[in-house]
Amino acid sequence: MSKLFIAGEVLHSAGSLEELKNVTGKKAVIVTGGSSMRKSGSLDKAVAYLKEAGIETKIFEGVEEDPSSSTCMKGAKVMQEFQPDWIVGLGGCSAIDAAKMMWVFYEHPDADFEAMIKPFSVPTLRNKAKFIAIPSTSGTGTETTGLAVITDRDKGVKYPIVSYELTPDIAIVDGEICASMPAHVTSNTGLDALTHCVEAYVSNIEDNYADVLAKGGLEIVFNNLKEAVNNPTNIKARQNMHDASFMGGLAFNNAWLGIVHSLSHQVGALYGIPHGASNAIFLPNVIRYNAKVSKRFPDLAKVIGKETAEELAVAIENLRSEVNNISTIKEFGISKEDWDKNIDYITNNAFIDPCTGFNPRKPTVEELKDIYNACFYGEVVNF
Repeated sequence: MSKLFIAGEVLHSAGSLEELKNVTGKKAVIVTGGSSMRKSGSLDKAVAYLKEAGIETKIFEGVEEDPSSSTCMKGAKVMQEFQPDWIVGLGGCSAIDAAKMMWVFYEHPDADFEAMIKPFSVPTLRNKAKFIAIPSTSGTGTETTGLAVITDRDKGVKYPIVSYELTPDIAIVDGEICASMPAHVTSNTGLDALTHCVEAYVSNIEDNYADVLAKGGLEIVFNNLKEAVNNPTNIKARQNMHDASFMGGLAFNNAWLGIVHSLSHQVGALYGIPHGASNAIFLPNVIRYNAKVSKRFPDLAKVIGKETAEELAVAIENLRSEVNNISTIKEFGISKEDWDKNIDYITNNAFIDPCTGFNPRKPTVEELKDIYNACFYGEVVNF
């Protein structure tokens, strides 16, 4: 038997943030990042709507990009003192992912982070609180996934914590919230959503629901990302990209991802390369690599009017350029010496990344290293 894992309730349209006033509860902790949600007015609106619902709020601000386990522990301590029955992740993926792990440590203060790195090892949640995810970026789909990516700064490793326990109870997908998102963030996150659609469709888990969502999300990204980047106040394009992000997230929540993410997690943790940007660098070459064994890429190519895996890879490279994204890893200012020093370390970590197990082609360590090096220099993979 297959089971579709999805956020318990999905509220999607421009202005849907207002639905917070219909939530039933007593206390909520709102977890957010830097200052963007406060500056845009979305944070104040969320507080006001919850107040209208009779819910007292406390705000935990300042979640950093690529949140650390220590940040999650700090937030959990705030929750243990306040005792909320709702946790609200408001902002980009980092804020929502951090909020998910705060939730875990709030309900299970003695939980072992290292143990939870093993997929599906998060203890049972919803003993104290439920979770609302309100994304301000259109890329990760974390508002409907059982995934939180947490960084170990000492080791320079990103750990994807995988468990359906982490799937939010309510997702609010409101395109108005991301209207203030800068163009480079819109570009990066949109390419992340695109990657989710491609990897979910070709993963080694066959799922009809995921397939339809992946194809639909891919088409929406190709039809709307450039417009959202160039005309950020176009709310229709913003909502379309927000919907595509959710669709990609729902697709991979049920079919999972592949080595594009395995590779990206490592360069993000070690070099701070934005996740969507690194995905967009690795994706075309990973398509070429996986096309040697998977016959599914032409299906995706047809969605955008192409025929072959190679044409799909080139179309993604062209879109990447059109939304002003970087095409090689070295363009992020990484020297050859530094790259060569760390290549074996990041390759080995990519090999053991949980996403590697869902890739349609089983890679060797050397093959992953070759893909890394090709993408560092901007070369085409052909093996």
